[in-house]
Amino acid sequence: QWYQRRVRVLKKKEEFQTHFMLSDQVHALATVPPTDKVFLWLGANVMLEYTIDEAIALLTKNLNSATVNADQLEDDLGYLSNQITTMEVNMARVYNWDFKRRKAAADK
Repeated sequence: QWYQRRVRVLKKKEEFQTHFMLSDQVHALATVPPTDKVFLWLGANVMLEYTIDEAIALLTKNLNSATVNADQLEDDLGYLSNQITTMEVNMARVYNWDFKRRKAAADK
């Protein structure tokens, strides 16, 4: 939703306010004037200038990719959760089997 609101504001070329990080613990409020270009921080000390349409296309592609990855990770976590439960049940069974075996050996 936040992303979609920002896209609408950028396409309308309206002034908007946003918070940005000055340092790790310091944020500032800025008023951004209408613009035809934006700068995107790509990481590894790389920042590139894009037109609004190029930036929206890139960010939309990245958002879709992140959504697919998040869905896959959620599926993987569900699988791992089931595997952990299965392992815990099996460990309890082995423990109970060993307990019964030791008790039977002690009773002899």
